[in-house]
Amino acid sequence: METLRADVVVVGGGVGGCAAALTLLENGHSVVMTEEFAWIGGQFTSQAVPPDEHGWIERFGCTASYRRYREAVRAYYRRHYPLRPEMRDDPRLNPGNGWVSPLCHEPRVALAVFESLLAPHLSSGRLRLLLRHEPRAVEREGVARLSAVVVEDLGTGAQRRLCGRFFLDATENGDLLPLGEIAHVTGSESRADTGEPSASEVARPDNVQALSVCFVLDETPGREAPAAPPANYDFWCRYVPKLTPPWPGPLLGWDGLNPRTMERMRYRFEPHREKPGLFSGLWAFRRIVDRAQFQDGFFPSDLCLVNWPMIDYMEGNILTCGREEKQRHLAAARDLSRSMVYWLQTAAPRPDGGTGWPGLRLRGDITGTTDGLAMAPYIRESRRIRAVKTIREQDVSAKYRPGDCLAERYEDSVGIGYYRIDLHPTTGGDNYIDVPSLPFRIPLGALVPVAVENLLPAAKNIGTTHLTNGCYRLHPVEWNIGEAAATLAAYCLGESVTPQTVAAQPDRVQAVQTRLTARGVEMAWPENLVLDDGDPHAHARPSR
Repeated sequence: METLRADVVVVGGGVGGCAAALTLLENGHSVVMTEEFAWIGGQFTSQAVPPDEHGWIERFGCTASYRRYREAVRAYYRRHYPLRPEMRDDPRLNPGNGWVSPLCHEPRVALAVFESLLAPHLSSGRLRLLLRHEPRAVEREGVARLSAVVVEDLGTGAQRRLCGRFFLDATENGDLLPLGEIAHVTGSESRADTGEPSASEVARPDNVQALSVCFVLDETPGREAPAAPPANYDFWCRYVPKLTPPWPGPLLGWDGLNPRTMERMRYRFEPHREKPGLFSGLWAFRRIVDRAQFQDGFFPSDLCLVNWPMIDYMEGNILTCGREEKQRHLAAARDLSRSMVYWLQTAAPRPDGGTGWPGLRLRGDITGTTDGLAMAPYIRESRRIRAVKTIREQDVSAKYRPGDCLAERYEDSVGIGYYRIDLHPTTGGDNYIDVPSLPFRIPLGALVPVAVENLLPAAKNIGTTHLTNGCYRLHPVEWNIGEAAATLAAYCLGESVTPQTVAAQPDRVQAVQTRLTARGVEMAWPENLVLDDGDPHAHARPSR
């Protein structure tokens, strides 16, 4: 078996993994980074999800390196795309003009930016990048240390042993945790375990947020819809999820529930005909190309990224099952998404009284796949480490901090973030939870496992709960987590100390914070925030 060595092994090349690798490389460390899929970038690229961000993002509330990423995306469009002059000059260019995000952009553009950021380090040899590799085993050195991670090349089946002084788990599902028998949590905890008012009475390890397989559509009149439906279309057409409160009808339909109020609502969808603005309709929701912002005729159609409730897969979770069952669930989730496309083409009720838009077409060239769907499933909830500090609902929920404008002011902050506590329906039958949180800090203790000395989480696998994961799981927070985990690892390597030692000594915590501040990582929110300014949807109401 081939052995590769580096100062730090980063397993997982998603948002947190890329942020971590860049941080380590800029600090002079050698890195081996693996990625399960053919594209690095995770949520931005292989999962095809434009960034979910708060309303202050253009001014503050993210790390300097995340801001450089955002500006590099805009620069790519200005340099390579035929934008209208007024769009090219707009400092807040939003290529898709999607109302969910101030920067809706194509996954291929995100990939180009990530590859440009890593290119010099690949050329120097300081970074070794292994695409299409998945972890298969973790080797231990005594009780408290890892010595190697064994990964498999998914193309050839060859295995490689990756040895490092430190390891970062930046996988989408926290894959190193069960492989290394590292203490972790899956699903929803009990109220007795966390003290959270909204937690379950009993722990439910299988109760995990739905995953989704996203896809990109364009629409050109005059096309014919496919002659035959995809596999299992009849099943998914009749499928009504078993949720509490109950879903109002088949999942493939326009009737749903308002995530915030649980009142019945009807989604709107009309390609190219939706007026701009919040809650204007699903076509513009996560649109990644708005043809009106480019020179006339360059784009014959908008590009619409579909990440809607209708493709939430709730029939089983992939965190507590074996590899074969996991693959069955992922295949079923892809069947659901293909069924949604066919339903849209042939059976979806239109505002004019007709059915279906046969001109809709999957754009696999945009997602880098032959089947037209995103390369990877969009993962909302990971396995989570048993951490020195666990972030609880009462630390961040606006409901349980009346009169305050900020969440718990952790003294060991290694960054900040903001998003509502937003949980999609779960595999255990829970419906949406979408309630206000407060702008929060990321405590260093949530990155520190209770026992293992040379492994850190670098994605959605930090010490949150099932509930607080709902606001710590989005793009800019995952980036900050990766950057903070890498900075902590670099400090531990330089000082020959463990993360547990750092977490227990305020002067060492402060030393890590000083390094992060020098990198442009914000440690605290201003005390005078107006909360509605931070919620991009605060003043909107869903269409009924």
